[in-house]
Amino acid sequence: MKIKKIIILFIFVTLSGCVGYSSTGVLGTGVSIALDPRSLGTQIDDSLMQQSLRARLLSSNKSYIISVKTKILDGRIFLTGKVNSVEDKLKITKLAWETKGARSVNNDLQIKEGFDFKRSAKDLIITSQLRAAMITNKKIKSVNYNIDTYKKKIYIYGIAQNKAERDEVTKEAKLVLDVEDVITSIFLVDDLRVVKK
Repeated sequence: MKIKKIIILFIFVTLSGCVGYSSTGVLGTGVSIALDPRSLGTQIDDSLMQQSLRARLLSSNKSYIISVKTKILDGRIFLTGKVNSVEDKLKITKLAWETKGARSVNNDLQIKEGFDFKRSAKDLIITSQLRAAMITNKKIKSVNYNIDTYKKKIYIYGIAQNKAERDEVTKEAKLVLDVEDVITSIFLVDDLRVVKK
């Protein structure tokens, strides 16, 4: 049992050293480890799945690493970004499903189009406005959410402490100017397999 704990600690230290302390969180899920309601074991499982999926994407096609964003929460895989064809979209979905521990795959990949600076700038402004609204809203723990915007559609991923917080996040997103749709993948703490005690 002692060896198992040492191995888990070693994996955690190794992964946190590789990923760094960026805005996507210590374990790459977009949720701050200190505030994350998942157990440490679940966080490590998700991080290992994330690394495994990224390695599979890289070995399949190097361009996927830049064009495809992956997020994993409690074994649920979320895919966003842009790909060249429908075939690429299907191939990535298959790779995600083949990842050990995958409970579900939510594919929001878009087919690439010509670069549109005006649209990209607008999407960035929408994301920034929602992030600012969430930070100032005392009913929301904003560090527990990731936001992506594409063609005025907001994609929100994260973990809410309760239904009221989840509803508040959705409400804030719908209030942002020029938003055409809000797609949420927000889980309640009670929905998670294992949570901190």
